[in-house]
Amino acid sequence: MKLFEASSADHSPEQRRFVAMTEICYTIVDFSAALCFIVGSMFFFYDSLQNAGTWLFLIGSLFFAAKPTIRLWREIKLLRMGDYADIASKKH
Repeated sequence: MKLFEASSADHSPEQRRFVAMTEICYTIVDFSAALCFIVGSMFFFYDSLQNAGTWLFLIGSLFFAAKPTIRLWREIKLLRMGDYADIASKKH
């Protein structure tokens, strides 16, 4: 298994469950970031809510930063769940 390999045909049932769980987390993070940016944008229409809008933009940015972190964590965990001998023997 290569890092960031698109095909999951080689995955065990445990690996497929883990991939599904991380995809759900990834989607939740996406929706959360989008919601923060939408609400934050609306807050900028009101002077009294601009500070809160700025915080929502920061929180949304942190959610977007979590996306590649989730993906990297998933790929490293999948590598650890796989067979190191097979990985080492494959040519890149």
